Amino acid sequence: MTTKSKPLPAFAGLTWKTRPDAALWRRRAKGLAIPLSLIVLLEILVGIGWVPAYQMPAPSEILLTLRELAEGPLWTHIGASLARVLGGFAIGAGLALLVALWVGLSREAEAYLEPTFAGLRAIPSLAWVPLLLLWLGIDETSKVVLIAIGAFFPVYLNGVAAIRNIDRKLVEVGQMYGFTPRRLARRILLPAALPGLLTGLRGGLSLAWMFLVAAELIAATKGLGYLLTDGRETSRPDVVLAAIIVLALLGKLSDGLLARLERQLLSWRDAFAGQGGEG
Repeated sequence: MTTKSKPLPAFAGLTWKTRPDAALWRRRAKGLAIPLSLIVLLEILVGIGWVPAYQMPAPSEILLTLRELAEGPLWTHIGASLARVLGGFAIGAGLALLVALWVGLSREAEAYLEPTFAGLRAIPSLAWVPLLLLWLGIDETSKVVLIAIGAFFPVYLNGVAAIRNIDRKLVEVGQMYGFTPRRLARRILLPAALPGLLTGLRGGLSLAWMFLVAAELIAATKGLGYLLTDGRETSRPDVVLAAIIVLALLGKLSDGLLARLERQLLSWRDAFAGQGGEG
């Protein structure tokens, strides 16, 4: 009786450990089902002539184009686009967090700034391009500024909402214990607003990639947006679709990295809270 019952905890632990892995793989398989089905369907439709290849190349042809580009200028275009997105996102998101903290804590600041921001965020991305070209020229500055504008507003809106939704009782407890404003922000405001802030950062990064294309479609000599324009001007839909696929992959990869960072930061916050917030 005793010898039979001893191995049970080990097997129970093994089952508990493998279930999340199996569930994760099933979830990933479900996520790939639709894209793979569309690829197979498109390959068949182009192969039998129901879809004209000069308008929609077969996925196998796009794959060959991607391989040719990877052996040539693709990495240069990716590097240029990544540098612009990272620079613009860092500037836009950094400013947005500072302004969101100010507006979230001050109704007076909101009264002055919110009407102006509401009008500015309604301006389409392409509408900024001519003005920025007139002000800043056709070099990198205008492109980075345009991307920063795109990243600013999602981070700002989510940041203000996250700060406003903080339980005021937490702030009162901090004030009761004599926390300085800096310590109050570090120990109470930032941990409580962290989920909303991270959601805003992910939204800002997505818009940064969208604004990148608007920046590179005009007055660019390298970058994925330039690759889109080059494919259109040379009547190469395979190049256009290859650039779109690379943009989608980079956007998904960057969002995945931020999502992983979000999970890590939230786990650290919960662990810190579980220890009573010492330090």
